[in-house]
Order: sequence, then structure tokens, then C-alpha cells
Amino acid sequence: MSFAPPPTTGPVPPGYHVESFTPDERDLLSRFFTNVDGPVYGIINLPEVVKGALFARYSRSPLSVRRLFLDEFVSEPELGVQAIAESFGDGASAVGLNRARGLYEKVFTQFGDDSVAQLGGAHIACEQASNVLTKVLEWGRLASYLEQSTRYIFYDRRLGDRYRYHVPGELLGSPLEGEFRSTMDAVFDTYSALIGRAVPYYESLFPKQDSDSTFVWRSTIRAKACDDLRGMLPAATTSNVGIFGSGQAYEMLLLRMRAHPLVEIRDYADMMLTELRTMIPSFLTRVDVPDRGGAWSGYLASVAADLETKASDLPAASDGGNEVSLVDWDRDGVTTVAAAALYAVSDLPDDQLLSYVRGLPAAERAALIRSAVGIRENRRHKPGRAMERTAYRFDVLSDYGAFRDLQRHRMLTIEWQRLSTRHGYITPDAIADIGATAAWDQVMERTAALADRIESVHGPVAAQYAVPFAYRIRYYLDMNAREAFHLLELRSQASGHPRYRTIAQEMHRLIRDEAGHRVIADAMRFVDHNDYDLARLEEERRLAAKRAARGIEDEE
Repeated sequence: MSFAPPPTTGPVPPGYHVESFTPDERDLLSRFFTNVDGPVYGIINLPEVVKGALFARYSRSPLSVRRLFLDEFVSEPELGVQAIAESFGDGASAVGLNRARGLYEKVFTQFGDDSVAQLGGAHIACEQASNVLTKVLEWGRLASYLEQSTRYIFYDRRLGDRYRYHVPGELLGSPLEGEFRSTMDAVFDTYSALIGRAVPYYESLFPKQDSDSTFVWRSTIRAKACDDLRGMLPAATTSNVGIFGSGQAYEMLLLRMRAHPLVEIRDYADMMLTELRTMIPSFLTRVDVPDRGGAWSGYLASVAADLETKASDLPAASDGGNEVSLVDWDRDGVTTVAAAALYAVSDLPDDQLLSYVRGLPAAERAALIRSAVGIRENRRHKPGRAMERTAYRFDVLSDYGAFRDLQRHRMLTIEWQRLSTRHGYITPDAIADIGATAAWDQVMERTAALADRIESVHGPVAAQYAVPFAYRIRYYLDMNAREAFHLLELRSQASGHPRYRTIAQEMHRLIRDEAGHRVIADAMRFVDHNDYDLARLEEERRLAAKRAARGIEDEE
């Protein structure tokens, strides 16, 4: 379905950097985006494959989706963008939208089937969103997300005349606004200076090999420098997030956002609702109705407030502890998985299968699991649903940077505590190597002092904006064994960030040694426990080979 060209002006929140477009660019953009000026906008009238390609490119670019579209997509004739743009004007799209809206209202009103809202979806971009907001946007299981990477972008690149950070609405006009801005500017100044040290340091430590292109080598060096220094970035750092979700997914997301205590999150909820109603309006009729979505959001807010009151009686947290702890698991997990493996190929009820498998020797139970796993030639060969019969719950205390990556896994249960400075911070070894320990510590101490002052006036939720990624946050991951295959094999890959690699490796060890599920752990044969000096290099070489095979030349 296509839609008529929308209005070209969207709401612009305080502090948002408005991009400049020529009149011709604005005219073209208005045909494919729900607004041309605001930080939240939908993508319309484009084939799904083009929307997907836009978001894929988006995650590794400092540019907005609109600018990427103009610079890299409009000029490609095979995408047919110009032809689509020229097709507007016959009024057919508006008629089609009205008919679809009427049909939806009839089905929903007559039958009350909420599942209808799963069948219509939309692509939207949420830009210049803080890293506090991005975690809220990525909460839901039913949507898909792509977030701007801290690995491929130097965050000292400014938006207009300012660094890429969000000033919380709670601080605007208060005495703390000036201190926040000056502290953030100092943090980004330091980040920029240390990037300037780290890149030449790694270039000298890992000189270019004759077999590698300049593009591959520079990409690898950039990733290494960015990985080491991302811990300095505060949670106020802005990012771009691309989202594809169903009407139902967006409804649930907006209800949570409208109940949130932070101004930024409620403001983005309002902007998202405005844009989504130009694309999938019938799916979002209840969000701001007082006795429907309003009551729902009120319920969520009241539950959160009541729990905050109850939590005030908790004892103070003890310091330290393991980075990763296995706190709960099925002691009979090997048996239950082995029984589950037989369920679909037998005629027996579940309890009889369990009784039968419990009577087998341990070696035969292990053989059943190995048969269910089969011969896996790569990590994408995943075992079946029998592995969902047992589960593991991990409590993790890691830096916020690692949490950001692990949080995006959706086929599990994840819950996290507020980001604060109470658990201390990590310092990568490379910081000492480039002679930056004092500068690193100074940033951590200065932001901690700012966070304390914000918390004393505006509370701990707003104070999160001041806290850098290097500070630790506590969260739990509760996953079945099937999801553990995916997460642990993916996140331990050589090309992954060293911080979340160590977490994945330790989870795997705990499944094998502490839970005693050795046969399940051994089946996760693509978990990588090795250490690497320049982990990204092999992945960049692989990607370069794929590009070359397709006749795509790298820029030197």
C-alpha cells in the first residue's frame, strides 16, 4: 500500500539539530518520509527491500536516513525511486488508505480481534535519541531494531556546532543545565583527543599488511580505537534507531513510553504517535484515549511508583561480586531436553517420556541430545525446540557498553537496574597503553559528581544521562538453552567487542561446569574462547572478499 505525500514539517524538540535540504530535496523527501524536519519520521512509499537496505546502511553511518536516501539511494536507477515519486497525484493512494482503514475498523469493532494489529506494520526512524531512550525503544520483543554503532563512527563528529549529546528536559532552564553542558563538552573534548592518540597508536602497533586493502586496515583500526574508547561516552550520547514493528508492537511501546518519568521519552512517544498515525492510524486509535490507553499507561506508572516505594526499604548493595553468576537452572535439564527431543517422534505423553529417559544410562541420555543436535557445520545450524525445555538465569554486572549490545537480544527475559556510578567503572588496558589513565579517571570522577548533583535535585532516573558507558550496571538474562546457543555463539565471535565476549565465554563455562550440562555446552561448538589482538581484522577481510566477488570496489 502507498500513501499520499504527507506534510513536510514535523515537531522539533529543544536542542534538536535540524538538517538543511534544498527545495528540490525537500520536495522529494516529502514523498517518502512522513516529515522532513523532525527527529522522528516514518518511511513510506518505498519497496520493503529498499527500506531494509536503508536501515542496514544506517547503523554504520553518521548520517540521517533522509540524507542517506538522498546521497546513496535516489541516484540508483534500479531502485526505481524516481519512478515512484512521479506516480503521485491521482488520489488512488488516499482512497486505498481510507478503504483499508474502514475495513480494519469493521473487523476490530465487530470481532474485537487484537491480533489484527499484528498484520500491519511501519518503518520509522528515531534520531538524535539519547542512549537512555534507545534502551526504552528496544524493550519490546515484537519489533526489529537497528541502532547506530559506536564501533564504526567517531563520536567527536559534531551535529552542526555541538557534540552528539542530549540535554535532559528536566535540566532545561535550571542551574544544572550549564554545568551539564560544560561537563559533556569536556567529556567529548577528551574523547576526541584520545581518539587522536589511539588511532596512530594502533596503526603503529598493527601496521598494514600487503594482503589487506587500505580500507580493510583502516576499518579495523577504527573499530579497535572506538571499542576501547566507547566507555567514555555518556548515556546522554545520541544515537539513531531504525524500527520496524507491527501496530500491536508500537501500541505497547507507546503505552510504556507515555508512562515513563523522563521528559525525553514522553516527548518521543508523542512524536512517534504523530508519525505512525500517518501510516497505520487504525492500529493506534487507543493509545491516547483517556479510558483506554490513558488508563493503561496510568496503570504502568502506578505499578512502577509503588515498587519504587517498596524498594526504598531494601538494604544497601554489597560491593563487588562476580561479573557473571548462574543463579538458577534446571538440575534435571539434560533429562528433560533428552525427553523433549523424543516427544515429536513418539506417541507417548510427556510424563511417560520423562520416566523412560530417567531410566536410561547417562551415556544414552547424552546420545539422545547429540542426535537432536546433529552435525552442525556452522553456528546458524540451530538445534530444535527440545532445547527450549531447560533454561538458565544469569545475574550480570558489566559495563553499560556491553549491556547495550546484549540488551538487544529479544528471545529471552532481560531486566536491568538503573545506570548509576555505584558499582564503579572499567578501564580498558589500552587506556594505560596510550598514556590516558589520568584523563580517563578524570572524566569518570567529573561525570560521577555531576550525576550525584542531578540525582539530588531531579532523582536517579534523570541522573543516568551523566553516567558514561564504562560504569557498571546490573541486569539479569534468563534464557532457554536454544537461545543460549544463539547468544553465546554469536557474542563470543572473534569480531565481537572484548567486553561482551568475556561475558558470553563465562556463561558458557557456567553452563558446562556449574550447571553440569556438559553435553549441552559441548553442543555449542561455535563458542569461541580464544583471545585476539585485532579481532575485527578477519571479519573485515571476509567482508572485503564478499565485496570483491560481487565486483564492489572499496574506497582507499
